[in-house]
Amino acid sequence: MSAQHRYRIEVEFDGTPFVGWQRQDNGPSVQGAIEEAAARLTQAPGACYGAGRTDSGVHAIAMTAHLDLAKALPPDNVRDGLNAYLRPAPVSILLAQPVSPDFHARFQCHRRHYLYRLLDRRSPPVLMRDRVWHVIAPLDVDAMAKAAHPLIGQHDFTTYRSAHCQAESPLKTLSQFEVTRVGQEVHCALSAPSFLHNQVRSLVGTLVQVGLGRAALSQPYDALQACDRRACGPVAPAHGLYFVKADYPPTAI
Repeated sequence: MSAQHRYRIEVEFDGTPFVGWQRQDNGPSVQGAIEEAAARLTQAPGACYGAGRTDSGVHAIAMTAHLDLAKALPPDNVRDGLNAYLRPAPVSILLAQPVSPDFHARFQCHRRHYLYRLLDRRSPPVLMRDRVWHVIAPLDVDAMAKAAHPLIGQHDFTTYRSAHCQAESPLKTLSQFEVTRVGQEVHCALSAPSFLHNQVRSLVGTLVQVGLGRAALSQPYDALQACDRRACGPVAPAHGLYFVKADYPPTAI
């Protein structure tokens, strides 16, 4: 078996045309697009593994992944070569960096950061279509921020977990859940070592009910305490969600 050369890459992508990050049989994936570009670059198969999985329609500002190539190439050549073969797919390699064969983008990641973008104005978005969740009524950002705060920490997030989630435990530690207004948008920033399937979208969807005045400030936490998926509010659509970045201990890089 030929030697493999491992690179850490950071990937920006528009998730609209993909079934998600992970390669699947039912449509194009970001992972598949990168592996196909790597095979064309080196004339040999290349395996790529991301820091996390994303659903269909979810975007990434800087998804960290590791990529094994059959050839050792200068980092700039890896970045530029992959980008050349990725066109016209909406995927861009922001950087490529040689790393130890022991580096693993998923298993060594100790914190993942997500951003959810909402646009609360009457008029529908055109330039931001498929980039934000359009909510036509004004959102009470202060109420949303107050409702989000009790959800920070380690909890049983069964209520905010997809029925299809494959995680062994519903216990997760949310280290950040901030809600702020940025111009006409409302941004929800969440960080944790790892997330359950649909956890971020379930949390944001429930919080929006508070922002619209349809639920009390205590409702998101009360729903958490119920440990019952039926207590969850509407799940926010995928197209407002962004994987922002992944954190690693210095010794992992």
